[in-house]
Formats: sequence, structure tokens, C-alpha cells
Amino acid sequence: MNRVFLLSPAYAGGLRAKLIMSERAQFDLAVRLRSSQPPTLGEVFAFLSGLYFRGKLAYANAFAPPRRKRSSVLVITPTRGLVPAATPIVLADLQEFAAVDIHEADPRYRAPLERDVKRLAKTLPPDTQIVLLGSIATAKYVDVLLEHFGQRLCFPADFVGRGDMSRGGLLLRCAIDRRELAYISVAGAVRKGKRPPKLEPRRYRK
Repeated sequence: MNRVFLLSPAYAGGLRAKLIMSERAQFDLAVRLRSSQPPTLGEVFAFLSGLYFRGKLAYANAFAPPRRKRSSVLVITPTRGLVPAATPIVLADLQEFAAVDIHEADPRYRAPLERDVKRLAKTLPPDTQIVLLGSIATAKYVDVLLEHFGQRLCFPADFVGRGDMSRGGLLLRCAIDRRELAYISVAGAVRKGKRPPKLEPRRYRK
């Protein structure tokens, strides 16, 4: 079965965003953000969000079709709808993202998202699963996605009851272990449930 992974956005207005956008920042990612060889959207959002986005990105890259990885790993952004995680971004792009809060009532966020979701829904084969790697308890993007994808919109069943950090840790170890999770449809699913046991600690090399 064909799959497309949609990664929920990282917050671009927090302390880590201010750090990487600072003119005084000299670490590699910040320097590249101002260079002719900029980092990818996935790299920058992984820095902003830490373990949660890092896990989502690693998992999606591990299980997306190799020949169509760019078009199969898409990130929800604050102002540009769905953007491939492998897309290079520069400082001006991140500053644009930081200027808009992700809220379903803000047309600067919602209009591009609806545009891209509609387009994707029309062009994907009918048997394609759209796997949301993000919270399914928020109206920020779930309502738009459900409206156009319907039963095709899925999420990992193991997300129920977990917080962001637990989801990130689960996805990262699944990517490393090459163990794909089971998916269930968002429509009609129990979105909140009993908290599962904590994951056993692991150490990962950066």
C-alpha cells in the first residue's frame, strides 16, 4: 500500500527559534541557515522541537518509499501549507514561519494548508494511506485533513495516551529497529486514552 507521511509542525516562535535566528549564533545549523548551502526544513524543525520532531522525521524517512521519499514526507508549515521535509530553507523562511501562530482560524496558516491538502487528495491514488505523525486531539490541522482525506487519514495506534516526548521516543526507536507501527483511521478513533507504560530509556548517537 502507498503511504504519505504528514508531520505536524514545530513551533517557530520559541526560545530555540530565537537562538538559531540570532545574528550572534555560530553553531553549524545557524551558520548554514545564512549560507548558500542551507539546511532542510526537516533539520531546522528537528532543532526547534527536539526529540518529538526528530522522531517523526526519522520514522517517516525510514518507511517512506525510497524513490518517492521527497513527495511522501511532508511537513505542515505555519504559512506554506505542506512542504517536503527535504526542502532547503534560509533565515527569511524561518522568520516568516515565526511570525504566524498556528491556529485554525488564521487564514495565513489555514488557506495554504487547505490548498495543498485539496490538491493532494485529488492527485493521490485512492488506496494511499495518509499517516499523520502528530497530535490527533487538536483542531489546528486534523479538521482540515479529515475533511479532505476522510477514512484515508490514519495515525499510529500506539500514539493514544502518549505525550509528545513519548511519541518522539517511540518513533525514533521504531525507525532504528525498522519496526513499522500499526495504523488506524483518525475518523471515529478514540483520540485520548489511558497512558501506556513508559518507554525503557535508550541512548542514541547524534
